[in-house]
Amino acid sequence: FPILSSLILLPLLGAIFIFFSKSKSNTHLTIKYLAIFVSFANFILSLYLWYLFDPSTAEFQFLEEQSWIKGFINYKVGIDGISILFIILTAFITPLCVVSVNSTVKYRLKDFLVAILVMESLMIGVFCSLDLVIFYLFFEGGLIPMFLIIGIWGGERRVYSTFKFFLYTLAGSVFMLLAIIYIFISTGTTDVETLLVYNFTANEQLILWIAFFTSFMVKIPMWPFHTWLPDAHVEAPTAGSVILAGVLLKMAGYGFIRFSIGFFPDASEFFAPFIFSLSVIAIIVTSLIALVQEDMKKLIAYSSVAHMGFVTLGIFTFTVQGIEGGIIQMISHGIVSAALFLCVGVVYDRL
Repeated sequence: FPILSSLILLPLLGAIFIFFSKSKSNTHLTIKYLAIFVSFANFILSLYLWYLFDPSTAEFQFLEEQSWIKGFINYKVGIDGISILFIILTAFITPLCVVSVNSTVKYRLKDFLVAILVMESLMIGVFCSLDLVIFYLFFEGGLIPMFLIIGIWGGERRVYSTFKFFLYTLAGSVFMLLAIIYIFISTGTTDVETLLVYNFTANEQLILWIAFFTSFMVKIPMWPFHTWLPDAHVEAPTAGSVILAGVLLKMAGYGFIRFSIGFFPDASEFFAPFIFSLSVIAIIVTSLIALVQEDMKKLIAYSSVAHMGFVTLGIFTFTVQGIEGGIIQMISHGIVSAALFLCVGVVYDRL
C-alpha cells in the first residue's frame, strides 16, 4: 500500500473534486465539509503512518520509487524519524486552517479551499522527497498557492506583500536549482540516499552549501532577509498565516538538516560561526523589534524570526541535543504560532 503517495495525492484529489464542483451559495457548506473531511482523513492517515513507523532504525522507511523521465527525474519518496514529525504537523494544521475559514474568507471560498488542499499536498511532498528534483518541484510549487492565498484574499497591501514574498523566495531558490543541476552533472544522480554517502570535494562543498543556504536562508527566514515575513503575515488571511507560520517556515529548517548538513558536513562546520552570528543577531534584533509592534500579526511574525534563530543555532551545533532541540522547537513553534494566529484571527474578526 503506497501510504506516502496516498498522503500526497489525497488532498490533491480533494482539491480537484472541489474545483470542478458547481459552486452555488447553498453548496458552500457542502464544499467546506468536503474539505474538512479530506484534510481530516489525511491527518488520520498520517497517524496510521506513525503507528506503522519503526523508531528503532535510522534507515528510510516506506520507500516508493517510480521513474518519470528516464535518467533524469525519478519519483522517490520515503521517511525517517525527522520527516515523519513534520508530516504529522502538516496534516494536523491543515484541518484547522479549513475550519478557520468560517468568517475570514468572504468570497471565492471554493478557490480558497482548493489552494489550501493543494498546499497540503506540496508541503507533505517536501518532507517525503528522496530525490532532489522532486524536492525542488514540491519546495517551489508551494509558492504558487501561497501567492494566490495572500494575493486574492489578503489585506489592503496584499499585492506589494505577495510580490515581495514571491520574489524573495524565488530569487534565493534559483541558486539551489543551479546547485542541483551541478550535482546531477558531476555525480550522475539526484537520489538523496546515494548523495548522503557521496564525498564532494572541499571546494564543491563550500560552493554548493552557499547555493542551498541562499534558498533556505530566505525561506526560514534568517536576518537580514526576514523582511518579507511580517508583510506577508499582516496581509495574509488567518488560514494563510497559520500555514505560513505553522509549516512553510519549517521546510528550510528541514532542508538544513537533510541537505546542508547531510551532503556538505565539512562546509557546514566551516560556516557554523557565520550561522551562529546571524542567529544571535536575529534573536536579539527581532525580539526588540517585536516589543514595539502595534500590529499583533507583526508581533508574532517578528517573534517567529527570533524562534527560527534558535532553530538554526541548535542545528549547527552538530550535537544530538542541538539538532533534536531544533526539531522540537520547530514542531512546538508550528503548533504555538498557528494557535496564536488563530487567536489573532478571532480578534481581527471581532474588531
